[in-house]
Amino acid sequence: MGQSILVGKSQRGEQRLLLSMANRHGLIAGATGTGKTVTLRVLAEGFSRAGVPVFMADVKGDLAGLSQPGQSSQGLASRLEKLGVTDWTPGNFPCVFWDLFGTQGHPIRATISELGPFLLGRLLNLNDTQSGVLNIVFRVADEAGMPILDVKDLQAMLVHVGENAREFTLQFGNVSVASIGAIQRALLGLLDGDQVGFFGEPALNIDDLLQTDAKGRGTINILSAEKLMMSPRMYSTFLLWMLSELFERLPEVGDLERPKLVFFFDEAHLLFDDAPKVLIDKIEQVVRLIRSKGVGVYFVSQSPLDIADAVLAQLGNRVQHALRAFTARDQKAVKATAETFRSDGSFDLREAVGALGIGEALVSMLDEQGIPSVTERSLVVPPTSRLGAITDEERGAVISASLLRGVYDRSVDRESAYEMLQRRLQASSEDAEEQPEGTAAPASRRQQRQGPLEAMLMSVARSIGSQLGRSISRGVFGAASRPSRRRR
Repeated sequence: MGQSILVGKSQRGEQRLLLSMANRHGLIAGATGTGKTVTLRVLAEGFSRAGVPVFMADVKGDLAGLSQPGQSSQGLASRLEKLGVTDWTPGNFPCVFWDLFGTQGHPIRATISELGPFLLGRLLNLNDTQSGVLNIVFRVADEAGMPILDVKDLQAMLVHVGENAREFTLQFGNVSVASIGAIQRALLGLLDGDQVGFFGEPALNIDDLLQTDAKGRGTINILSAEKLMMSPRMYSTFLLWMLSELFERLPEVGDLERPKLVFFFDEAHLLFDDAPKVLIDKIEQVVRLIRSKGVGVYFVSQSPLDIADAVLAQLGNRVQHALRAFTARDQKAVKATAETFRSDGSFDLREAVGALGIGEALVSMLDEQGIPSVTERSLVVPPTSRLGAITDEERGAVISASLLRGVYDRSVDRESAYEMLQRRLQASSEDAEEQPEGTAAPASRRQQRQGPLEAMLMSVARSIGSQLGRSISRGVFGAASRPSRRRR
């Protein structure tokens, strides 16, 4: 057997996750308070020890304890005795804290162009017509070479497209001024909230997530998400953007001895709540294909029914904590869960799912041939890092010691769509003031006065001649492809 992570122990022996199969994705499920967070921590620690970087969202504020050594207790001693573990020693792990709001960790930013119209439309909760207009706005910006980096860039482009709606309607399709107004109103929600700071530069360099420390341990990247969870749509859209970035930026590597990165998607039900089929299809595509990039994706949720069937089918490594059958839906979840686990008939899986204690789970991992192992009722091993939150002083010390300190702290506002449109407006105003009455307008002005059909034909000709040099290609979720950045 190759390298592996000890997850738990049953009466038949140890339950281990093979690193060579860790990119086949996984599921950690169970009702609130049954031990999902502890299982997540155990896996994160195991990946880090094996030199595999991890990215996870800290939705309750307790995962930051991975940066501090654990402490012995009577409860821990009792658990270790049941497991027969005699070599437990406290330990901490290399952590990097991130925060979209820039208060609990290094700021994370992305440009609006990188997010793309598809994910931005989901974030703004636009309907199909409004999303179509947003696509046109992005296309116009791409054609004109105007980067949309932040919210003011997008607002300026919306005004520009709205003012020239007739021309752009003939060229790209119907541009409704009402839809422009609806998008502008949706943007006000971002301006009124702190999440507007997420849009801009310097944008996150994916390479900064793929680091190891001097001991060869993988960095555990922890996103502070307590405040972010107040906006569930922003939370799920951000994590989708992260997945799309990994999918687009990382090269094909096939099956490795261990993953390049493991991505934990906590509160996964937020991803699929009210999600249209087109979005679920794209998520399924990413989950299916990203494993060849060396990335393992692990969904964490209360019930397997929270995950779309097409995605659930891709999750080979499973840890199922207790489910409580208080409602008809709960009973359906218990039945469905039992039916998806491989059983040898030694115990009733359906009965076991409802009878599991805290820290106990049904565990089924892929073997070396990629076949799910027979499900075992297991006690999950305890983590070696601190269980619970850390102090502000401890968090500050970790941030101060980070190699990324100062890299993302200051936002950069380089020339983009807003500045370009402002300069064009100013130049037009100056031309109008300087132009003597009755004289011919300069060629640039005459071009601006071209009829819509002539302008469209000229645009098509330019597009055919130089499309490869100007257009921005967009990936599976619509994020703009760009040359990979150098590692800092």
